[in-house]
Amino acid sequence: MNQTGLEYCGLRKLDGPLFVIDGVCDVGYAEIVEITAPDGSPRIGQVLEVGRGMAVVQVFSGTTGLSTSGTRARFLGTGLEIPVSKEMLGRVFDGLGRPKDGLPEVLTSERRDVNGLPLNPYAREYPRDFIQTGISAIDLMNSIVRGQKLPIFSGNGLPHNRMAAQIARQARLLGKGDQPFAIVFAAMGVKYDVARFFIDSFERSGVSGNVTMFLSLADDPSVERLVTPRAALTFAEYLAFEQGMHVLVLLTDMTNYCEALREIATARGEIPSRKGYPGYLYSDLASIYERAGRVAGGAGSVTQMAILTMPSDDISHPVPDLTGYITEGQIVLNREMFQRGIYPPVAGLPSLSRLMKDGIGKGLTRDDHPHVASQLFACYSKVKEIRALASVIGEEELSPLDKLYMKFGEEFERRLVTQGEEENRSIEQSLDLGWELLKILPRAELYRLTEEELKERYDGVAV
Repeated sequence: MNQTGLEYCGLRKLDGPLFVIDGVCDVGYAEIVEITAPDGSPRIGQVLEVGRGMAVVQVFSGTTGLSTSGTRARFLGTGLEIPVSKEMLGRVFDGLGRPKDGLPEVLTSERRDVNGLPLNPYAREYPRDFIQTGISAIDLMNSIVRGQKLPIFSGNGLPHNRMAAQIARQARLLGKGDQPFAIVFAAMGVKYDVARFFIDSFERSGVSGNVTMFLSLADDPSVERLVTPRAALTFAEYLAFEQGMHVLVLLTDMTNYCEALREIATARGEIPSRKGYPGYLYSDLASIYERAGRVAGGAGSVTQMAILTMPSDDISHPVPDLTGYITEGQIVLNREMFQRGIYPPVAGLPSLSRLMKDGIGKGLTRDDHPHVASQLFACYSKVKEIRALASVIGEEELSPLDKLYMKFGEEFERRLVTQGEEENRSIEQSLDLGWELLKILPRAELYRLTEEELKERYDGVAV
């Protein structure tokens, strides 16, 4: 049994955010350490590695001000826990779950381990039920369903934060009394102005009382970023699986999280893998992403949207590459579209929602939704081919049909993809707009739609 009353004085080594302490006994992996600096200030750490009579500890507030001779440590015998309560809705916390909004500590005896509880795979329910974000490029072409994990692949300077705030403001679960989502927002390594943007956006739209924020800013210790998404997901799981709420978790920026993981791995002297990231990056990311979902018999759900900025817009970079293997698709933002003034600049072809087919169609959105989305995708794919051809032979050499496709592509991007930051379109509006665009093309080109759908929506004949 751990001797939690013992206080160890002195360290063997200090190295970046880590220190090594000798002479310890009965210490476990991921155990929390209470640290007292030479000046008497308290800090919190976590055991990263244990060996014979020694332990490696990462300090969440950094090791600045600590010394090998004057630092004291007490091992608490438990993992890192955060308080949980519905009273946390509308509050702002730091990456470790401590109040950051100037209000008192959360008054609750309920505490949960940030690593969550193991979930029996058999108890998982398949993600279903369409989520309306109000953004046509997502709702119509890359629909999200309740319990899904769908990341946004972006790049520096692209409007991923504006999109995330818009989704948080507008997300609704249709077919269930149009229930709103509780929003749990976790920011890792973001600048203060980005955090302020989200706070102001939520307050201005009146949803702040339904949002809980966990902020680990750029000037906070990088090691804190490793806990931030786990603390946010722990609270989300409490709301979903114990309080029966629908929760949308927004994580930004997962690239900053992975940079912090690489920094800690380097300090520990681990053998690096691709681009210096640790070899366990895949399993570490999976331990975060796989906490989305639904539990059989439970009313609540955790839906996850993680934002990651691709270095140099490289989708084959280890962070987006491994994320794509774990999650059920991705929303990809396109820099060229953004430079042409298109918002949101959602790339039509590389974006994908693998669970879309299970959340749309009859009884969920509208009967024609699957076919309209498939037809729009096929037509836009042909637009890309014709644009490539036009760049070689010139647009004036294209056939009349090819020119119609070019017009369709322009209208698709200008009218369907492009929409206002405060514009909240229903799925009905998005589908009707899709039909308006398809009418640009000859009927014979619309081979993915049924004859009944064409008669009713294209010809305007009552069926």
